[in-house]
Amino acid sequence: QVQLVESGGGLVQSGGSLRLSCVASGLSLSSYFMSWYRQAPGKERELVADISGAGGTTNYADSVKGRFTISRDNAKNTLYLQMNSLKPEDTAVYYCLARLWTIYWGQGIQVTVSS
Repeated sequence: QVQLVESGGGLVQSGGSLRLSCVASGLSLSSYFMSWYRQAPGKERELVADISGAGGTTNYADSVKGRFTISRDNAKNTLYLQMNSLKPEDTAVYYCLARLWTIYWGQGIQVTVSS
């Protein structure tokens, strides 16, 4: 059974940092294109960042460029999102996604940035 489990969320003050992790089980992460999405209250889910299987290509939403860094450790079957200079508008539930022939979602984790 495939599972993606996020961790590292929580409450942080504006300007602070958090690192999210997404540990995969039941699949070999190295074969998968991975993404982080987020969904704020009353808003649609949006792409935050994604990364190719080998980690050589990354892509970011304009709203997080220069502040967030997506990375992966295929040996640990883990995806990361380093979030710096956090703003209140980054408050959302963050989800990791794995995509190959099928799409798998994590359960999501809350990130709250206070002003």
